[in-house]
Amino acid sequence: MDGMINVFKPRGITSHDVVNRLRKILGTKKIGHTGTLDPNASGVLPICIGKATRISEYLLDSSKEYISELTLGYETDTQDEDGIVTNASSKTVENEDIVSSISSFRGEIMQIPPMYSALKVKGRKLYELAREGKTIDRAPRQVTIYNIDILDIIDNRKIVYLIECSRGTYIRTLCDDIGKKLGTYGYMSYLIRTRVGNFKIEDSVSLEKIEHKKLDNKLEDILISIDTALDYYPKVIINEKLYKQISNGVIIPLNEENNESYDVEFDIYRVYCKNNFIGLGKIVNEGNNKLLKMDKVLLQGDLKWT
Repeated sequence: MDGMINVFKPRGITSHDVVNRLRKILGTKKIGHTGTLDPNASGVLPICIGKATRISEYLLDSSKEYISELTLGYETDTQDEDGIVTNASSKTVENEDIVSSISSFRGEIMQIPPMYSALKVKGRKLYELAREGKTIDRAPRQVTIYNIDILDIIDNRKIVYLIECSRGTYIRTLCDDIGKKLGTYGYMSYLIRTRVGNFKIEDSVSLEKIEHKKLDNKLEDILISIDTALDYYPKVIINEKLYKQISNGVIIPLNEENNESYDVEFDIYRVYCKNNFIGLGKIVNEGNNKLLKMDKVLLQGDLKWT
């Protein structure tokens, strides 16, 4: 079985728990996810199965969308509701200040990763050190907030907002930073991931539904093909005489004689031959020539004629 499933992760379990349960349901060990979702968060968790595990790196860079709730007035050691309150403030913040502050976080920003995170430093995860009562210096990292819109403000204390952001953005840390910018404290009191790349929450399926589909032999209803999962990358089509060369690592020229279509403005391409998805490649310039080099070969052997 090769492909992807758009899984809805419930609150209260880890992303690794989801993978372990799916290994049992599907009867295969070759399963992985495309980016950790916090245990206290729910939502979209794309799962790679079989050969799809080889393309997870291309999905990690996808933009992500969340709905989050920020509660003002308190700071916790984990920056979310599961932590211990470390500071409190009774300051009342006006709505217009909330709107102005949140808007200021659009664009490229610097974040210091939280201690309670899976980020590794010298081989150890930060949350392991945090549980031992240790705090270490963490270098700020640049992330991008593509869009952030307030959905509701409740009693000048709770703010519900929709955010689209880049890989590596910590929503908990964003809540903490917004609170401080407002001259008070803040923590993340709710989080649901609504989209990862092209994987949307309205199309996601529960673990229970996956189990039922497996029992009914209807997994194809929810299994997403590898090339469909990557359809935000443009397509390049080569003719059959170059298929064996390119699948064996030969860099081939692209011209009117040996390809049907391509666009040289992108870094990564889905490569096809006779409607067969070969894998992912890159187009490089060499003088006036355009060359195609495979980055990840997923199909080798005889082509299917469709």
